[in-house]
Amino acid sequence: MEKSIFEPGTKFRFPESVDYSTDGIVSKRVIDRPVGTVTLFAFDKGQRLSTHSAPFDAMAEIVEGQAEIVIDNTPYQLGAGDTIVMPASIPHAVNATERFKMVLTMIKG
Repeated sequence: MEKSIFEPGTKFRFPESVDYSTDGIVSKRVIDRPVGTVTLFAFDKGQRLSTHSAPFDAMAEIVEGQAEIVIDNTPYQLGAGDTIVMPASIPHAVNATERFKMVLTMIKG
């Protein structure tokens, strides 16, 4: 079993666990297992993940700021506390309309 960069049994808060990078995207692996991953991201304003698809369902939870997530050409505006599921094999993109942080959970199977 692979080790997480977050110490098991240690309390933490997602917004304080990753810093922004000017003109960049920062990611930190929270859990990485054969059955799925949980990754924390920080996007600077204007950054994006271009349209792509994944073979597995993915759930994005915004923990700070605002983002636009486009699923199958439909844009969704999300803010802190909002969550959306990006279905397997469906094209999606992520756009930072302002600085934001999100937790991405991907379940493989």
